[in-house]
Amino acid sequence: MLEELSIRDFAIIDRLSIRFEQGLDVLTGETGAGKSILIGALGFLLGAKADTGIIRAGADETLVTGIISVNDNKCAASWLAEHGLDTEDGTVIIRRGLKRNGRGSIYIQNAPVVRQDLQDFTSTMVEVHGQRDGHALLKRERHRELVDRYAGIADEVVSYGTVYADLGNKRRTLAAMASSEAERLREMELLRFASEEIDAAGLRAGEEDELLDEERRLSQHEKLFASVTQSRELLAESDGAITRLRKARAQLESAGSIDPRLADGARRLDDAYYEIEDIGEFLTTYVDQMLFDPARLEFIEGRLATLQRLKRKYGPTLAEVIAYRSDVASRLASLENWEEGRAGLEEQITVLEADVKARAEILSAKRVSAARKLEETVQSILATLGMTHARFLIRIERLPLSEGKVVVGPTGIDDLEFHVAANKGEPLRPLADVASGGELSRVMLALKTALAEDDGSPTMVFDEIDAGIGGEVALGVGLHLAGLASSRQVLCITHLASIAARADNHFVVEKKLDGDRTVTRVSLLTGEARIREIARMLSGDSSSQVSLNHAADLVAKLGSQRGR
Repeated sequence: MLEELSIRDFAIIDRLSIRFEQGLDVLTGETGAGKSILIGALGFLLGAKADTGIIRAGADETLVTGIISVNDNKCAASWLAEHGLDTEDGTVIIRRGLKRNGRGSIYIQNAPVVRQDLQDFTSTMVEVHGQRDGHALLKRERHRELVDRYAGIADEVVSYGTVYADLGNKRRTLAAMASSEAERLREMELLRFASEEIDAAGLRAGEEDELLDEERRLSQHEKLFASVTQSRELLAESDGAITRLRKARAQLESAGSIDPRLADGARRLDDAYYEIEDIGEFLTTYVDQMLFDPARLEFIEGRLATLQRLKRKYGPTLAEVIAYRSDVASRLASLENWEEGRAGLEEQITVLEADVKARAEILSAKRVSAARKLEETVQSILATLGMTHARFLIRIERLPLSEGKVVVGPTGIDDLEFHVAANKGEPLRPLADVASGGELSRVMLALKTALAEDDGSPTMVFDEIDAGIGGEVALGVGLHLAGLASSRQVLCITHLASIAARADNHFVVEKKLDGDRTVTRVSLLTGEARIREIARMLSGDSSSQVSLNHAADLVAKLGSQRGR
């Protein structure tokens, strides 16, 4: 529900703020007072296209702000959640501005958004009828949605759509499989070659490090032999380290018998002696076993070259080459079982096609039945709105055949559109082609009345729906507006007293002089002020007692029938 609309420097409006309520909010006033400018400002707030011509002369920027209640509006709540936004006590603040240089700004809850986002969000809450480009019902795709909602099959359509999407995915998968047969064979050949090449190498984890160690020893055999031999001789020759340690050990043991404090040093020297002696024996054995095998070195160098080549082709490390071999086996198995997978997929597609077609036929039958009922209801309502000879038809056609087969779409097999003949003798035409704005608005009112229980728009705006009508027809329009307002908020600009008399809230729009400038002002009317405005609408004279009495009687009579 639109709770408040604030406008600054829009057309002839300098500053204006209006608080609206639930029910039927009526705006009246002299022709040219600025009533349609208010609707234009609201349309701007809701996302309509705009240029700098809307900015009040002398101002640098126009700004329109709206406070909208979104309580119990699941669509609005879902949109906010998807965009990471929260409400403030169930309300949302929308601001849209446009500067003289053409730069615009749009905010929802202080979060900047683009105009398409604004339109998507506000379309869940407000519908404007009266400016042709604002009619959601003029969009052909909406016709099917409304009939589905009227038929009570919206959930079935969603379920059908899920199955249809699954069918589409599987068809695309099958097409991709068929078109990539040559690619599949090429890939299998490459994978088999890789598998055979890696298997032929007989790789072993850790092998490369072992080979590098051995290659380093063999390639530097002479240097290694010389170093180890010299170390052994320094330890084991007659005046080497072991002989000297043995002598030092004997001397220190002798000294330890004189001074017990040297006993610990003697024991440590004893340990060192045996450790060095053990090292000497190890070096002797190492030198005796050292062999230089040129053939082994050549083999190792060749093996390392093989490993390096495999790493360049299949992985930066030997471990990754081994892992790649495992992955190759899995991919080969999948590709080799392709025929079996394709056959299974084709079987699934056949089952899904039958399911989708059966569901589409059921949906179509329900749509046709609901459409015929909706046609009768709308046509009967149009008769009460002064369109006695109007005809309303919901044209439902099957999607065109393709190669003799029934074509199904994401919502079924039906192509659906509302058609209207507003006057006797006129041909039926698409709803979007209805020429008269007044007729179009009344068709919208009839549709909305028929769909009232199934339509979730919390706020509906009708701009001069009463164009070209009066008398009993005006009474019928007012009655239907009040009926809609019993379950939602309805904003209506009208010139007819019989509609204004049913208002829950009556606003008057007036032009006034502020210095040397003309500005628009809006006031909420109550009591005698409201009676005077309705008297003006009845006779053009708000001071005539006859007009005042007539206005009072009209408010008393129609006000008591409000919403019936």
